Amino acid sequence: MIYDKIDNIGTYASISEDLRLGLEFLRDIEPGIEKGVHQLSPRVRAIVSEYSTKPENEYGYEAHKDYIDIQYLISGEEKIASLPLEYLKETKAYNPDVDASFYKEAEVRPQESIIGNRYFAVYFPQDGHMPGLAVTAPSQVKKVVVKVKC
Repeated sequence: MIYDKIDNIGTYASISEDLRLGLEFLRDIEPGIEKGVHQLSPRVRAIVSEYSTKPENEYGYEAHKDYIDIQYLISGEEKIASLPLEYLKETKAYNPDVDASFYKEAEVRPQESIIGNRYFAVYFPQDGHMPGLAVTAPSQVKKVVVKVKC
């Protein structure tokens, strides 16, 4: 997992060309970007959505095998809980059609990160993450999830 401010993306540019492309897209994004899927390259796409955060995520934690998630808010704030998969208990087996498996906490308290205000988080296949959580009270957000092919 990576958690940082978008101003520091140069630190991560050497990890992969695809990751660099996704982070630069977020750095340069316009607030009025349309909702939906934006294909950045054959291996990188950005999904823009709007929704209200919630006190709990009914799906629990998620993890992906084929894609890395870069999560970033254009507007609003959101809390994301995360734990390595070894500390989670699987509740729904991996479904390749949606590239996700789902989990719940076992006995370890999660790390919580707040994205928004130019902060982003990157989740790799070994990182269970539970997005969409309210920081204090439910609020409307505009979010981009960049999916980077592993």
